[in-house]
Amino acid sequence: MTRADRPVASEPGVPGLGRRRFLGYVLAAPTLVTAAELAPAATASAAAETPAGMPSGELPSPEITELVDLNDVMTLAALPTSNLITVEVHQDGTVSFALPRAEVGQGITTSTAMLIAEELDLPLDRVRVTLADARPELLFNQLTGASNTTISTYTPVRVAAAVARRRLLEAAARELGAPVGDLKLRAGVITAPGGGSVSIGALAGKAAGDQARRVSVELKEREQFKVVGRPHNRIDALAAVTGRKKFALDLDIPDARPTMVCRPPTINGTVASVANLDEVRAMTGVTDVAVVSTGVAVRARTFGQCVKAVRALRVSWKPGTAEGKSDETVLKTLRAAEQPLGLLPPLTPSVEARFTFRFRSNSALEPNCAIADVRPDRAEIWSGLKAPIVAKQAIAARLKLPPHAVTVHVTEGGGSFGRKLFFDAALEAAEISQKIGKPVKLMWHRADDARQGRTHPMATSRVRAAYLGNTVLSYKQRHTSVSTDLGHGLGEVFTALAAKLPVGDIGFSQTFFHLSQSMPYNFGHHSRLLSETDKSFNTGSMRGVYSPDVVCARELIVDRLASEMGKDPFRFRRDFLRDDRARAVLEKVAEAGDWGRTMPARTAQGIAFHSEYHSASAVLVEIDCRPETVDRPIRDGVTGPRVTKAVLAVDVGLTVNPRGLEAQMMGCLMDGIAQTLTSSLHLRDGYFLEASWDNYFYTRQWNTPPELKIIIMPSASDRPGGAGELGVATSMAAVACAYGRATGTMPTSFPINHGTLSFVPKPTVPPIPASPTDGLDHTR
Repeated sequence: MTRADRPVASEPGVPGLGRRRFLGYVLAAPTLVTAAELAPAATASAAAETPAGMPSGELPSPEITELVDLNDVMTLAALPTSNLITVEVHQDGTVSFALPRAEVGQGITTSTAMLIAEELDLPLDRVRVTLADARPELLFNQLTGASNTTISTYTPVRVAAAVARRRLLEAAARELGAPVGDLKLRAGVITAPGGGSVSIGALAGKAAGDQARRVSVELKEREQFKVVGRPHNRIDALAAVTGRKKFALDLDIPDARPTMVCRPPTINGTVASVANLDEVRAMTGVTDVAVVSTGVAVRARTFGQCVKAVRALRVSWKPGTAEGKSDETVLKTLRAAEQPLGLLPPLTPSVEARFTFRFRSNSALEPNCAIADVRPDRAEIWSGLKAPIVAKQAIAARLKLPPHAVTVHVTEGGGSFGRKLFFDAALEAAEISQKIGKPVKLMWHRADDARQGRTHPMATSRVRAAYLGNTVLSYKQRHTSVSTDLGHGLGEVFTALAAKLPVGDIGFSQTFFHLSQSMPYNFGHHSRLLSETDKSFNTGSMRGVYSPDVVCARELIVDRLASEMGKDPFRFRRDFLRDDRARAVLEKVAEAGDWGRTMPARTAQGIAFHSEYHSASAVLVEIDCRPETVDRPIRDGVTGPRVTKAVLAVDVGLTVNPRGLEAQMMGCLMDGIAQTLTSSLHLRDGYFLEASWDNYFYTRQWNTPPELKIIIMPSASDRPGGAGELGVATSMAAVACAYGRATGTMPTSFPINHGTLSFVPKPTVPPIPASPTDGLDHTR
């Protein structure tokens, strides 16, 4: 087993450490176990002082994110415990690694396996990557989010594998009687010049250490890579498409029976009384019914029996936290909380607008679920979790058990988009299991996800940009949002590193906001501020968090500036972008997408740029807003315009798996189309009207562009950048800009079809809607 962490520029007493040489450990174990030791990188600059006369939190150029961004903060927080992550070589010639992150479909188990295979010259199918259980000793090194996994684990994983490689070669040298420098390691076999050979499996025990030993190793140069940087299929692809992949509800935990919860008709309501508990307990298959903090739990032999029992319950409910609220009342609250764009109107020409972004569902394709087996003295939990340490602590506190008595297993998840940063299903399953004294297999209904789950908060964004001649003098953006819940681990990261962050004395959300937003254009004095209000909703860190809304508003204003200053939108962006890397990405999509070509009336191109976490992206789309497209019939849906073509270019530095990155960008594009055109939640009288994917209109086949191209830009960088969220904001902005150019009116409310309710809302009592009875009619 080997451990690794981040590069050390120099370490006292250890000469020769540099860009390629790192420290690691061989650990005491019966088989070879290695790990990395990396000194923390240079800490962030001291907290920046707020210039005299500027409101607290208003930060001028240069960009904070040029000094330190959210990804840097998370990587820095993970460094001290990276030496606790180990690689193990087994006697069957395989290598295993327990990844302290959550695989939720983004492909990090594949990219991690590729890093190990690269340094060990091992076939990819010989690397076994599993997900680590909650390990409190890892502190901030077991938190998945902000496109950070590949960035923060890239060097530690490689160093651990490199230490294993060195140790295996040393053992082979003794076995084969040849100098280490003459040996070759390929496909798990070490050969000597004379023809002798030995497998790494045969050396696993001989290379092991009887005590921990510190060593230094040299990593491969990028030019030597044979695995990293080449497209690979996902290592779990076959299992996924054949149904053999194991998610939480696929696990066979003894006596864990299907369980569901009857939930309130309004957000966060609570039980007042239940009129027919005994009657429901007597229903076929039902084993237990119990009142819990979130509603009434039902355990049965099958989920179908659970559904029938939940629908049969007669519950009186107390008011919820958002009682009586609607889209209109929330928007009024947001506008009252908006900060001014300035005390005086600009003295030069300017463009200004207010944008509204509606509530959006944060439901993953996999329903919210967890398995819990709680006993008087211990508890065991299985769930897809991105913050398992925080989950373990919260569950222990709820159960009144010591943390060491709670075991939390991280399972692979079927999607997340930030949803699995929250562990409400795991906490709820633990409470139910303790209450009834039996193991439970809890599943939320789709209606539960939409109505009681996590949502992307409703927000407004006001922007003003002043210009004179060919110069943009200033750019101000005031983003006002329903409060985003960051109580899933990120807040603790900020607390731990507060003194080292150049953001002054501001709160969690404001810190997150400043560290995740960049200004890529030379727009003179620029500032962005966040205001949050109203904590009555269950909100979450949806993919990109603030960026999709903030960037969409900015890029629409950029189009307006270009128009007012008499410039082409693409050339305006290219001229004002701050660096060559950004311009190269923008120019690539303009070239590949044939920017400026002649198009029919009510159709248009849109282009946008966004950078974050050491990566850059640009998107060009074409949209069709002609009546025959907008008005085409779709069952229970507002069809609206269609994106007919999309070109997306990304520069993420070193790309570990190009095929995985391409898939990520496709997903980002679908998110962007949905958020601009079709997907939102409608709030009425304290609850959301949507109750399934059937009436929550994420991008469907009829809105997917038939022409799609993803371009991965070449890069000489030897470090990866963030990619998982990168393309969402860019795609949303490009679609919005295209819509504005096609219709001649800049859109200011998103999604653009929110004002038309295209479906008949399902009732909230019972909380689980009846299943369709007209069969194939619903497959159209």
